[in-house]
Amino acid sequence: MEWRRIALDRGDVGIRLDRVLLRHLRDQKGVSRNRIQTWIDEGGVLINGAAAARAAWRVQPGDDVRVRVAAIPVRSKPTPEAIPIDVLYEDDDVLAVNKPAGLVVHPSFRNMSGTLMNGLLARAQSWPAGSAPALLGRLDKLTSGIVLVTKRPAIYSQLQRAMPRGTIDLALDRDPWDQRRVTVTDRGGQPSITKYERLVSASGHSSLRCRLITGRTHQIRVHLAAKGWPIVGDATYGKPSSFPRQALHAWKISFKHPRSGRSLTVEAPLPDDMQSLARALGLLA
Repeated sequence: MEWRRIALDRGDVGIRLDRVLLRHLRDQKGVSRNRIQTWIDEGGVLINGAAAARAAWRVQPGDDVRVRVAAIPVRSKPTPEAIPIDVLYEDDDVLAVNKPAGLVVHPSFRNMSGTLMNGLLARAQSWPAGSAPALLGRLDKLTSGIVLVTKRPAIYSQLQRAMPRGTIDLALDRDPWDQRRVTVTDRGGQPSITKYERLVSASGHSSLRCRLITGRTHQIRVHLAAKGWPIVGDATYGKPSSFPRQALHAWKISFKHPRSGRSLTVEAPLPDDMQSLARALGLLA
């Protein structure tokens, strides 16, 4: 295929074309705003079948945006590196690692080497054929502690299903190219913690109860998306769906009354649209 179609969402409407492309291709090694502007100048970007006239074009609803595939750099796979790993536990299926503060967990655009995953790939060279490290959780660069790793896809899937609760500790910051969005960052950002509990699963979906330890903008939405669990209807951090909004509901708040000092808990019932969605997915009787 000569052209790659960019899957636009509502968050792209009204945004400059170069920023939209940078957002959707930011996981590709070597992609920069300057490089994208060069693609546009050379006719390597199409809008509705015609070469984009300028980088400052504002994306409109329904636009079909495509990039010449040959222009997109191929992202290299992480390579094994002899990095010391503090192993807390290991057997034929899983590995528990004590990650020190300052070590990046997984390669990214700015950290393609020297990460925990690079070290795990080197360690995995002695594992049986068909084994490969997969991270069951991620910690940000300055967070220390346990990272659980599986050795086979079947074990990864089984443990994912068996982990009904946990903590997401990932720093958040504003997306440098789209100030309406928030992104996970391993460089600076605001410390952000979400505790979650899975209540029920069905049809490839789950109902989660989340507790905010910190209260950052879009925190639950970004944290869950970073774990690979985007919220139904969240077109900004997940995929567009027929549900017209993100299926997220602030259910309960507890606080001390500022005058009386009395502990108060207030609950809001699940709205009709989310009840209907939950029933349709088999998450609610």
